[in-house]
Amino acid sequence: MLLAPYLQRHFNNWFRMDGPQVRTEVLSGITVALALVPEAVAFAFVAGVEPLVGLYAAFMVGLITSLFGGRPGMISGATGALAVVMVALVAEHGVQYLFATVVLMGIIQVIFGALRWGKFIRLVPQPVMMGFVNGLAIVIFLAQLEQFQIATPGGGHTWLQGADLALMLALVGLAMAIIWLLPRITRTVPAPLVAIIGVWAVVELLGLDTRNVGDLASIEGGLPTFAIPMVPFNMETLGIILPYALILAGIGLIESLLTLNLIDEITETRGRNSVECVAQGAANIVTGFFGGMGGCAMIGQSMINISSGARHRLSGVVAALALLSFILFGSALIEQIPLAALTGVMFMVVIGTFAWRTFQVMRKVPLSDALLIVVVTGVTVVEDLAVAVVVGIILASLVHSWRVSRLVSARTWRSDDERVKTYHLNGPVMFASTDKFRELFTPKTDPARVIADFTDSRVWDMSGVDALKSLAERYIREGKTLEFHGLSPDCAKRLGDYTRLVVRDEEHDPKYELFVDRDNPPGAPVGH
Repeated sequence: MLLAPYLQRHFNNWFRMDGPQVRTEVLSGITVALALVPEAVAFAFVAGVEPLVGLYAAFMVGLITSLFGGRPGMISGATGALAVVMVALVAEHGVQYLFATVVLMGIIQVIFGALRWGKFIRLVPQPVMMGFVNGLAIVIFLAQLEQFQIATPGGGHTWLQGADLALMLALVGLAMAIIWLLPRITRTVPAPLVAIIGVWAVVELLGLDTRNVGDLASIEGGLPTFAIPMVPFNMETLGIILPYALILAGIGLIESLLTLNLIDEITETRGRNSVECVAQGAANIVTGFFGGMGGCAMIGQSMINISSGARHRLSGVVAALALLSFILFGSALIEQIPLAALTGVMFMVVIGTFAWRTFQVMRKVPLSDALLIVVVTGVTVVEDLAVAVVVGIILASLVHSWRVSRLVSARTWRSDDERVKTYHLNGPVMFASTDKFRELFTPKTDPARVIADFTDSRVWDMSGVDALKSLAERYIREGKTLEFHGLSPDCAKRLGDYTRLVVRDEEHDPKYELFVDRDNPPGAPVGH
């Protein structure tokens, strides 16, 4: 019901692509697949599982979300944000508990999407979005620095030096130069793909000794097979996997929906948040039953895909199928790709992902927004995306509440005979502004009759209603008459015993409601 109308429309779009666009989609998908290999292997190592567990996840999550997701062109697979959470579970309970957790994670995500909660991603403010993008760009950059290290006999790592370092930098620079120059000559083929092939050709022709994908791990394997996770089906198991599943589901959806919004901005199109949630969940359910580590949207690979010109589902499908073919048939060839080529591609992704306009924006926006960008960027790098977004939303909410609290104001005047004083209010009366609201009134020095006119104000919540009640009590204690003008009928009736102080004007009074009437069907209008 939720997916049917969107799937029909999106699948129909496959047959509306012209030849050049199909070529772009296919070549872009192959480029993404090549970039996925070292990422999936690295994230598998982070999670403490075999490389094929990460590769299978990249294939299955990528294929299912590309076919059924709400954002054509977005690439999903195994990610570092999820891997760092999984490592503790795998270390303590084993990989079978990870598979069970991934299945439960997927179920939670499907429920989230079916309830259409994906729309709440709109609550993420723009400074948080900018901090998220910049933080992930820095994380991607730092992850590539591992390619400039080599293992030592003692199990540690040391930085490349001398000729090895010079060669690595030269090959990375060559890949970046190709990606920068080629679009100025032709856009017939994706520049990242040409860069990968070009660097590989240089290494082979000159016989250069440099690290390649095979130095990370072998990617050879067979088809993923169905298997129910081998864990006891009891409450004890649920107690172990549920906390991890909730965290993984949250991180996966946050990263996926923020990436979706970013691609929406770049392509000036609109994805379907709730559909994407369902697709991510379904993908993880399938992945858990087929020996994969689960996944979510990947901003780096998505940026490669979009910057290569891909805009349809075909690119993601090609990437997933190409990755599977590498595992089944092309492992020997793919393992010869120099890591320097893929590092150069990812460095260009970093340059393209980082919001360089941040430095201009921060000079123009309020200090609170500038600090919010910096904090979210820092937390994304130091902790993870989910923590950064939660911290960002909390800080943004506090800043917004503080700003709103200063907005409430009043103009006052007295009648000619000085017997009536009118307070004409502006701004919202809510939990954050009640103190400022109370300070506007002076019951002790006011005349016997006072009018509080809310025509240009709004009462937003029960804290606002309580502030009106408290104000009425203050004037009653002084033996004076208070009248409320310009309140909505719903607000007036919630004043209880003080409703008698409301003076109604059916023609001009606003009509808004403080609370949703839960007896109405979902989507019913609650105000004007």
